Amino acid sequence: MDSLAGKVVLVTGASRGIGASVVRMVAERGADVVINYRSKGPRAQVVADGVLAIGRRTLLAQADITAAADVQTMVAAVAKQFGRLDRLVLNASGGLEKNKSADYAMQLNQVAQERLVEAFLPLLVDGGRIVFITSHLAHFYGQKPVYAGYETVAASKHAGEQALRSRIPALAERGISLVVVSGDLIEGTITPKLMARAQPGLIEYRREQAGALPTVEDFALAIAEACADSTLASGATVYIGSTE
Repeated sequence: MDSLAGKVVLVTGASRGIGASVVRMVAERGADVVINYRSKGPRAQVVADGVLAIGRRTLLAQADITAAADVQTMVAAVAKQFGRLDRLVLNASGGLEKNKSADYAMQLNQVAQERLVEAFLPLLVDGGRIVFITSHLAHFYGQKPVYAGYETVAASKHAGEQALRSRIPALAERGISLVVVSGDLIEGTITPKLMARAQPGLIEYRREQAGALPTVEDFALAIAEACADSTLASGATVYIGSTE
């Protein structure tokens, strides 16, 4: 197990699911953790209590990452408590929610991701890393078919990934790397369930096609390892689950 001792890791969308599991795993590797959440304060507190029980420091950072003012407030809080950032895990995403504007997916999955990188650049240390979380459907967008109802999300997350990849040379000048972690449909998460509403039987079909689907723990472990593995080159993609 690679160590993150002495590192400060920020995870967006960390009050539940994959994000919450990543928080626990990086804390177990010795990191202090900034737990970003949008609205689920009690859930985020449970995650924070878990970090404290491991013996690491934590900061709860409530912020809607699509709101520039919220992001700046979060940056200021991280600067005040830790004075630095070693890993920025871009886990929060969306676009399948109801009653959102037509450009919401792009605002969240591309614009907000770039804003986070820009905002935290002054705190990211030499040797720091940005870990961008995506799906195979988004990563391979334009190369492989996309399931019904997921087109907008796939397109926007693909755009977000490409926008961050375009920054690799500039990030390298500051000693910062970018690693992408891409996953198949993840068992037990909300996105496949929402997709299955538009395409009933989708999860069962994909499970049979792939042989098995990754679990939340599988995916979170890959993300935690992407944070810790110093041998990964900038621009590397870690695949979890079948890409076929």
